[in-house]
Amino acid sequence: MDIFSALSQPVMKGLILESAAKNLAATYNAAPEGSYVRASVDELLNERLYREINDRFYRTLAFGTGGLRGRTIGRHVTAAERGTPNPLGRPQFPCVGTNAMNDTNVERATRGLCRHLREVASSGQPTIVIAHDTRHFSEEFAALAARVATNEGVTAFLFPADRSTPQLSFTVRHLRASAGVVITASHNPPHDNGYKAYFSDGAQIVEPHASAIIRRVNEVNATGNLEPTRGAKVVTLGPEVDEAYRHAAASSLIDPAMLQREGPKLKIVYTPLHGTGIRAIRPLLKAHGVHVSVVPDQEKPDGRFPTVASPNPENGEALSHAIGLARAEGADAVIATDPDSDRMGVAVRTSSGAYELLTGNQIGCFLAHYRISTLVRHGVLTPQNASRACLIKTFVTTELQAAIASKFGLKVVNTLTGFKYIGEKLREYEEQLMAGAPAGSDYASLPPADRRAAHLARGCYFVFGGEESYGYLGTDDVRDKDANASALMFAEAMAGARSQGLGVAEYLDKIYSIFGFYWEKLGQVVLEGAEGSAKIARLLESYASAPPKEIGGHRVEGSENFAKDTLRDADGKTIPKEKMFIFHLDGGARIAVRGSGTEPKVKFYMFASSRPAPGKLFEPKELEAAKAKTRKFLDDLWTAAERDALARADRPTRQLDRAPAP
Repeated sequence: MDIFSALSQPVMKGLILESAAKNLAATYNAAPEGSYVRASVDELLNERLYREINDRFYRTLAFGTGGLRGRTIGRHVTAAERGTPNPLGRPQFPCVGTNAMNDTNVERATRGLCRHLREVASSGQPTIVIAHDTRHFSEEFAALAARVATNEGVTAFLFPADRSTPQLSFTVRHLRASAGVVITASHNPPHDNGYKAYFSDGAQIVEPHASAIIRRVNEVNATGNLEPTRGAKVVTLGPEVDEAYRHAAASSLIDPAMLQREGPKLKIVYTPLHGTGIRAIRPLLKAHGVHVSVVPDQEKPDGRFPTVASPNPENGEALSHAIGLARAEGADAVIATDPDSDRMGVAVRTSSGAYELLTGNQIGCFLAHYRISTLVRHGVLTPQNASRACLIKTFVTTELQAAIASKFGLKVVNTLTGFKYIGEKLREYEEQLMAGAPAGSDYASLPPADRRAAHLARGCYFVFGGEESYGYLGTDDVRDKDANASALMFAEAMAGARSQGLGVAEYLDKIYSIFGFYWEKLGQVVLEGAEGSAKIARLLESYASAPPKEIGGHRVEGSENFAKDTLRDADGKTIPKEKMFIFHLDGGARIAVRGSGTEPKVKFYMFASSRPAPGKLFEPKELEAAKAKTRKFLDDLWTAAERDALARADRPTRQLDRAPAP
């Protein structure tokens, strides 16, 4: 096929974007005759699937601070991509396209990362740890990344089978590797996959390395050369690494004796949603005496995630199979984790016997209050040292966690969305502690108890960190959210509540009666494809150029533009620039707006609270009234905010100055 002739008419008629045509032609010409790449392009053009072409080729999949994420299976799977039938109905080849997760983009990302590692290496050969989840093509992409690394002169430590994201984070630190990569799209739909990059501290990359790596990735091309150089090799990791991670996860417990006493009385139903969590969570819970049942039809790895609409524990539907088993067994709680086991969702049995889904903010508040109050009760945290302990959360996570931590005297640190910023704070505290330590001291080899004592004496002890999107962390051995350890922490907190004669829901009500009822609502505007990308950009720009004066009849009394304003955290550090906005409404409510870093959507985080009179507690009837009032307020607020957002996405920015208030 003469590719330029085939493209000329659709481009002239505006059916194919010029950027898509340019990228498609380059891809086609670089592919050999008879390849599945050329056959796929031929089919897309012959069938005039122009929207599919635009979505696949309108840009080159961008490597950002979160790595890569995109479709690995197109909306239309070509006959060439389908190829020879594979297990679980997976296409033989990943999606062809510059904007897709495929071999070319995995190679580009790995080459760029490895070249940066060689540039910054002080001595010796850089090393990289590579893990993957249970998604389609994850195993192949991980093996490819390992071979590309060796071609770049970087030795790759490769797990022999799927492992979770938090275990990857831990292993980077445990092996003192230069970097890490996990092939995953977290909780995205089955057609997606991704590539997350970590630096030597075990956290996802942040500045100054982020910009340098992105620049390197954008400079390189895929060559297909996979021959090792500079003595680099692929090393398969053994079971001792798994054991080291499980030991670190168990160190998240703050009162193991409590779990040993009360744990055998607990019954938990667990589902890994066909993902990696089964490798760690069941053995961790069983080792501490907790009775755990696993949902049988969701136990085995399956990249189709066939039993759920979405493998996302944030969605109640994903827990339905587990709740059914819990009812049959009379279990106390249901725990679910996403495919790479960094997010954890929970449903708990209430006093009526029904199962209540908890929000990410509720789970975080439950864990934070139990952990802090237990450390105070045991005398670990005292009025003298509490200010050298901290809770770290994101700006879009409930302020109830801040209220809890502040009441006990802890420092509260807010970060941008993304656990990489929580990981960055942990690195800062590690570096500050070691700056005053004797020469030759090694932070990583300190036992957790010694590390805690040192932080409480002269540093900043990390008690808990979390974000509203179902991510939590209780130890700095891992520098990303850890659903495996969180399942164990949740079991311990359940045991603590049980020792007081309370279920989880009753424990939360006790918190609300003291601090007030805090409630949050997440709204989303999803805009997919090339056209959707343009609308997302227009929508976000509109909040900078024409910020709302009121929302749902509530006056905007103040705002922060995180892309423009200079903001600082509790340690006085400047918050990095990001396209996020927070609008403060009269009456104390607020709305945060930001584009998702991994999905084609804009997220709206809404916050409101109802508090008892000063010096008073909510009585049960008052609390129920406060819950109903606050929830309705946020439902109405989202109706107004969504209507305004859709209008902004469709309306040219210059017209917004004349737009009526929502």
